[in-house]
Amino acid sequence: MSELIATYLLHDETNPEKKAEEIALGLTVGSWTNLPELEQSQLRKHKGRVISIEGFPTDNRDQSLIRIAYPTINFSNDLPAILTTVFGKLSLDGKIKLLDLQFDERLKGLFPGPRFGIEGIRKKLNVYERPLLMSIFKGVLGKDLNFLSEQLKQQALGGVDLVKDDEILFENELTPFEKRIAAGKAVLHEVKEQTGHRTLYAVNLTGRTSKLRDKARKASELGADLLLFNVFSYGLDVLQELREDPEIGLPLMAHPAVSGASTSSAEYGFAHSLLLGKLLRYAGVDLSLFPSPYGTVALDKPLAISIALELTKDDGFKKAFPVPSAGIHPGLVPLLIRDFGNDSVINAGGGVHGHPDGARGGGLAFRQAIETNLQGKSLAEGAEQYPELKQAIQLWGNAEVIH
Repeated sequence: MSELIATYLLHDETNPEKKAEEIALGLTVGSWTNLPELEQSQLRKHKGRVISIEGFPTDNRDQSLIRIAYPTINFSNDLPAILTTVFGKLSLDGKIKLLDLQFDERLKGLFPGPRFGIEGIRKKLNVYERPLLMSIFKGVLGKDLNFLSEQLKQQALGGVDLVKDDEILFENELTPFEKRIAAGKAVLHEVKEQTGHRTLYAVNLTGRTSKLRDKARKASELGADLLLFNVFSYGLDVLQELREDPEIGLPLMAHPAVSGASTSSAEYGFAHSLLLGKLLRYAGVDLSLFPSPYGTVALDKPLAISIALELTKDDGFKKAFPVPSAGIHPGLVPLLIRDFGNDSVINAGGGVHGHPDGARGGGLAFRQAIETNLQGKSLAEGAEQYPELKQAIQLWGNAEVIH
């Protein structure tokens, strides 16, 4: 029988065995021991079952790790049905956190995974031997297309591989969605003709849910490179719909906005690795942004790495790019490469735009830091060769890693 296995962390539960049985029954058939034998026989294929219970005290508190199997016959083959089954009303019932969902091969095969993944994005850019570099627009609210275009141009001239919209840049009169795409294409074509370097632009897909599909299709018709999507404002199923539409066919970049409300507590909600890693990848994202362990909105290092592992481990789907973000500057490049490897995206905002030589200088400093690190040299050595990197280190500091 096909089953989905959920792993939960219970806090302060005095009788985890009883609680586990209550969950297994309460989220499936409701009750069991008082049912007549005929009804038990009819419902057995729908009954949840407790697989394991592991209790361990930590910091003077009782915690229990429980695993429960849910028959897949109970729910339709979509993430809203799955999440409602395994964590719907349970998420309201005390200190319990959903750590993981283990899909069997039949169920996993019903989800699309990334359309492009790491290799597909690398192929678009023809960049294979280093982490990709991404930057974001800064201070574009209330500004016109000329301002946005010039900022995009400077980032591209600095050797940035991907530039994304600010997640709070919505449809507006000064920089409307379709005109942003057209302006971006023109600027990036000009830079490629001038330098030979290709930069991809991720435009923010926003608006009412009922209009997103048509808007994304229009973006594809206009030649957009990627779509940025605030998935946790809209829902994982909306992301999957965008991924599966053959008339869209664009790489999808997920922004983590709003996810903190569901992941940040140690006692409630979803594990970071599940929400920002596994489920995004299954639903079809190609790049997933999440807080880095080092910056201004820092996430504990084991949690950040757990997200990256879910995005890149062998799991039957194409691998998706981890994008550790927030507070990144060139001096952190050695840490980023050490912890997330070459198959990651280094994402910066102020670390690009705040460079003394502007966004172009900031992009160059990052590219120089990446090249220096991959050559096995210290950033201090690189700074002797590259003036942009030297300026960045003087401004933001240097987190060296001993090789």
